[in-house]
Amino acid sequence: MDLETRTHAEHADELRLWLRLLSCSQHIEQLVSRRLRVQHGTTLPRFDLMAQLERHPEGLLMRELSARMMVSGGNVTGITDQLEARGDVQRLADPSDRRAWRVQLTAQGRRAFLAMAAEHEEWIVEAFAGLNPSEIKSLLKLLSKLKTHAASLAANSMEETTT
Repeated sequence: MDLETRTHAEHADELRLWLRLLSCSQHIEQLVSRRLRVQHGTTLPRFDLMAQLERHPEGLLMRELSARMMVSGGNVTGITDQLEARGDVQRLADPSDRRAWRVQLTAQGRRAFLAMAAEHEEWIVEAFAGLNPSEIKSLLKLLSKLKTHAASLAANSMEETTT
C-alpha cells in the first residue's frame, strides 16, 4: 500500500493530490534518468546543466548556474568537472572578475546536448501520452493556478521568517 492510499485526514483529497503529483513527478524523472544513463551515459543533473548552457551560448558564471539549477556551488563544480573531463564544457576566466569562472558548452557538448534534448522531448511526450490534448491543456491550466498560489505562499513564508 502506498502513501496515497493510506491518507486518513480531514483533507484527504488535498493530501492524495499532493502525493499523486509527487508520484507522477518521480516516475517521469526515473524514466528520463534511466534513459539518459543507458542511451547517453549521462545523468539528469549533467543534462540540466547543459540545458542551462545551451540557452546561454556566451556561458554562465558558476554562481549563475548554481542559482538557476537551485543546487549548491559545490554540486555545480562537481557536475562541471565531470562535463569538462568529457569535453562537453569549458571553463573560461571571467574578464570582469578574475576570481570567477564562466562555463560554456563546447561544440562537442552542444551536439551531444541537442541529440539528448530531442530524445528527452520524445520521452516527455510519451510520458503524457495517456492524456488527450484537451486534458493536457486543462491540467496545464490547473497546475499553473496551483503554481501561482504555491509561489505566493512560499514568498509569504520567506517574509515571515525574515521579520
